[in-house]
Amino acid sequence: MDGNGRWAEARGFDRSTGHREGAKAVRTIVTRAREKGVQVLTLYAFSTENWRRPKREIGQLMTLLTEFLLSERTTLLKNQIALRAIGRPADLPKSVTRLLNALMADTANNAAMTLNLALSYGSKAELVDAFESLRKQGGPIDENRIEDALQTRGQPPVDLLIRTGGEQRLSNFLLWQAAYAELVFTQTLWPDFNSDHFDAALDEYGCRERRFGKTGAQMQGATP
Repeated sequence: MDGNGRWAEARGFDRSTGHREGAKAVRTIVTRAREKGVQVLTLYAFSTENWRRPKREIGQLMTLLTEFLLSERTTLLKNQIALRAIGRPADLPKSVTRLLNALMADTANNAAMTLNLALSYGSKAELVDAFESLRKQGGPIDENRIEDALQTRGQPPVDLLIRTGGEQRLSNFLLWQAAYAELVFTQTLWPDFNSDHFDAALDEYGCRERRFGKTGAQMQGATP
């Protein structure tokens, strides 16, 4: 969800206005993903690196997160969307953590879609935590054990990763889970990213050939 600040600055607004408009885009895309039958949607809401931003901006982001957790409860319950947090949400203000934990508990049994909010998240930190947990447990380590030690345990690997705002990098996001993800980069800033943009990304994904190391002929069943 990249480009909130740049969206605001280009229009002469405070960056907080961009974040607020970005929050509206979140509602749009979550709803559209549910309509399209997406099983898991993960939004990179706040990274471990974002703590380096000015304190005022961090405070504004925490306020917006609080508003989201309060305002979207009905939508999540109505649409059978389970909310989960990945990252280190304990780093957030306690008032935010309490609301987050309560909403995750209230939506835990929703089965139509999972919405992961990546909060104080960094993929390298997640991997370090996973490896440290496995080291303490002992025994041989394989891919299955690593996946079970990640915070996305039980969820499918990432099929499609969309980055808005014109940047073309992963920025420490789901590095393990996105090993075979199709990447779509768009110049559209997040506040302007709407259902049509989301549908276009899904259409592009549908045109990609997913080979996973095999040949195209093998994937089409022509060669064993």
